[in-house]
Amino acid sequence: MEIKVVLEEQEEGGFTVYVPSLPGCISQGETKEETLKNIKEAIELF
Repeated sequence: MEIKVVLEEQEEGGFTVYVPSLPGCISQGETKEETLKNIKEAIELF
């Protein structure tokens, strides 16, 4: 299954990611790789 995520770089550093199809499913991380790993975990818990 493919789920679209939106990855945004933050001015203060790091990244935020959210899932438009899952309201409130948001995560963050210091690197893109860490952020994507974190959102995969958040999707599983959603």
